[in-house]
Amino acid sequence: MPPVAPVQHEIRVAASEAEQLKLERYKKYHPPTFSRLASDAAVGFLEECHRILRTMGMVETSGVSITAFQLRGAAYQWWRAYELTSTDEAASLTWSQFSEMFLREYVPQSLRDAWRLEFEQLRQGSMTVSEYVVHFSGLARHALALVATVKERVCRFIEGLHPSIRTSMARELEMDITY
Repeated sequence: MPPVAPVQHEIRVAASEAEQLKLERYKKYHPPTFSRLASDAAVGFLEECHRILRTMGMVETSGVSITAFQLRGAAYQWWRAYELTSTDEAASLTWSQFSEMFLREYVPQSLRDAWRLEFEQLRQGSMTVSEYVVHFSGLARHALALVATVKERVCRFIEGLHPSIRTSMARELEMDITY
């Protein structure tokens, strides 16, 4: 007879009334759910949840638990497995830690590397400045380590502009003009 695996007893902590009210308010924004393994869907899901949570002022206080509530299917099973093996850590995860963990799970490293490389090589080229801004912002979210501060972001942005524009912008940046 094969050995029987020990039964894992789940400790359920009922959500407080305050947490339940927060969840009800959150649901009024029609937040997305996530159950797919598609990389773009994972990034979009996380960004949309963050947008709603930030609007409600709940990113750090309830962001992880409320976003976890929106997980379905395989994504929910992934989270439950994490909770069961890391009960103390799961309760104290910050939004940043949860986001990193979620993206590591649902966006392949090869895709994250490709986005970062595309960002590093981004140049204005034939784009208008407005088009370049949109493209830059879209890719910068995948390369936060490269543009961790506003100054780094501005410098990287200027670096990708047409030479004539870049020279003018760099001169103003040296004079410490803010944009």
